[in-house]
Order: sequence, then C-alpha cells, then structure tokens
Amino acid sequence: MANSKKLSEVQISTDCWQASRDADTGSKEKWLAAKRATEQEEAAAWAKQFDMPPLEGPKKTLDWGERSRHQLMTAAHTALVVEGSWGEPDWAELEEKARAITRAGWWIDQRDADGSDLLELLDAAGEADRATENPFR
Repeated sequence: MANSKKLSEVQISTDCWQASRDADTGSKEKWLAAKRATEQEEAAAWAKQFDMPPLEGPKKTLDWGERSRHQLMTAAHTALVVEGSWGEPDWAELEEKARAITRAGWWIDQRDADGSDLLELLDAAGEADRATENPFR
C-alpha cells in the first residue's frame, strides 16, 4: 500500500485541468451575467417606483451605478427605518437628498458603505455629483 496513490493525489494532465477550469469559468460567467441582469431589473423597477432620476456618466457605468444606488438605498432603509428609529419624514428627507445625486460614479464609489452612513455620505457629496436641477420632480 505504500506505493498506491490516494484519489486526491492523482494528477490530471494540464489539458484536462485547463478544460475543467475553462468550463467552470464559463458557467460562473453565465451565473454572474444572470445575477447582474436580475439585479438590474430590480434596480430599474425600484428607481421607477420611487421616482429616482436617471444617472449620468459614461455608458459603461450607468447600470453599475443604478445597481449600487439601489443596494445602498435598500441597506440604508433597513438600517435606519426597519431596524432603526427613523420615521417616514426622516426617510423622505434622505430620499430627496439621494435624488439629487445623479453621478453614477458617486454611487459606485459608495457601494461598500454601510447603509447607516448614507445620510452623512449624501451630505458630503460634492457639487459635481449633484444634478443642477431635477426635471423629473
């Protein structure tokens, strides 16, 4: 038995390993694309429901920014209203501040922020991140 290999010690050829890895990468990419599409649909529906303005910026950042805004606003609502002590008037004020931030890159930059920090982040946003006027309200 000293010369026998355990199953975990069996080596596969480089070609087999690469084929296995590439197949796995393909399925991961499909899964990720489907997840992003679902998140995008949810973000677009949310933006429409809550009267959020379209974001501005390079085309390749718009969807990502929209998903980031949706995720951060949802996290903020959970932290501040559902689990926190905020009432409807407080939340309505935060929503108005969020509507003013239309630069997709700003929302992307904040994507890892804690939802409870959103009000402070919105207050600290620069003029370049804000719309000059909101024609949708």
